[in-house]
Amino acid sequence: MSTEQLTVDTVPEYLRQHRELTGPVDPESIASVTEVGDGNLNLVFIVRDASGAGVVVKQSLPHVRVDPSWPLTRARTKREAVVLAAHEAVDPSHVPALYGFDEASVALSIEDLSDHAVWRSELNAGRMHPYAAAQLGTYVGAVSFATSVFGTGGPERRRLVAEAANPELSEITEDLVFTEPYVDHEHNGWLAANDIDVQELRADRAFVREIGLAKLRFQESTQSLLHGDLHTGSVFVRAEDESVRAFDSEFGTYGPTGFDLGAVWANLILAAARAKVLGRSGDAATLLELPVELVAAFEAEFVRRWPERVDPRVYGDDVREYVLESIRSDAAIYAAAKTVRRLVGFSKVADIETLPEPERAEAVRLALRSARAIGVARLTDASTRALSDLTKSVIIG
Repeated sequence: MSTEQLTVDTVPEYLRQHRELTGPVDPESIASVTEVGDGNLNLVFIVRDASGAGVVVKQSLPHVRVDPSWPLTRARTKREAVVLAAHEAVDPSHVPALYGFDEASVALSIEDLSDHAVWRSELNAGRMHPYAAAQLGTYVGAVSFATSVFGTGGPERRRLVAEAANPELSEITEDLVFTEPYVDHEHNGWLAANDIDVQELRADRAFVREIGLAKLRFQESTQSLLHGDLHTGSVFVRAEDESVRAFDSEFGTYGPTGFDLGAVWANLILAAARAKVLGRSGDAATLLELPVELVAAFEAEFVRRWPERVDPRVYGDDVREYVLESIRSDAAIYAAAKTVRRLVGFSKVADIETLPEPERAEAVRLALRSARAIGVARLTDASTRALSDLTKSVIIG
């Protein structure tokens, strides 16, 4: 198997030899190749031809970019292709088009969305794009129903669960999201001003218990085919037509549906904490309303598809309501877990890290308190409205 890493110079010839990856690009008239990958796991190139048509080529690295001693399976790109193909088949308006996958070089090609902007960058600049939350809810509702036991028959679904198994990257999620922030670990770090906040977090046994149970569900559940890393940094937005696209699904696997919803929710909390400490309380209030729209849109899409369920014999509407209630509760604890991970553990976010130290310490404090609050309060009232109001009281006052 050839696993030679692509470069700006070798991509044109590579595409000429792999025309199944070129999408709309003419491989004989490639005008530019730009490396844009700034993540830890991949090489990413935007390729354009003389007519201006573009394609994105993504190749997995054999290790974490910032730590070559941390090896990773390069087969994850194949799993990303599996997830993206499955999600595109259900909801093509919310993911980039998949043009092809070359297993020999562990590279895939997808739609060029350079006319969009990364939602996190937009939020950090004070541009809200509030429509994105509901659209992501619709996306999760569509793919979660279609890939659940309600949307796919038993034998076919069991085959898909096996095909999308992602053991190495799922273990990274289990460690980074659910375990490392709560123990002494080299990946952790925070300002001295937040020492007491982290001590209080780890001493909150009711909360840590819920994190442990959430990890257990993540390990055991195959509820639906997740994106697996649905944060604001993996969502493109375009204001003029309110286009929203989720990308970078290489952590995708079958798991609890609430995990994807919770990931979006967590990043809205982080963005709101940033807005608050920068004196933008109005923006913070807007952001903390968006989880309500996210979950409502998810449920609306799930309910809309419910009559299509493959086996209605004992799956009545009462079962549907039970499932939605459990997902609602899961979304809240996964939001809490994903919030904590970005503040205490590995791979922090620009929302918080780009703040001056006094503001950063306060944003971390507010977001950690919000996470702890909703992680436990959901046991009494898991409605997204009640929990969003709770985060408002913590962050805005």
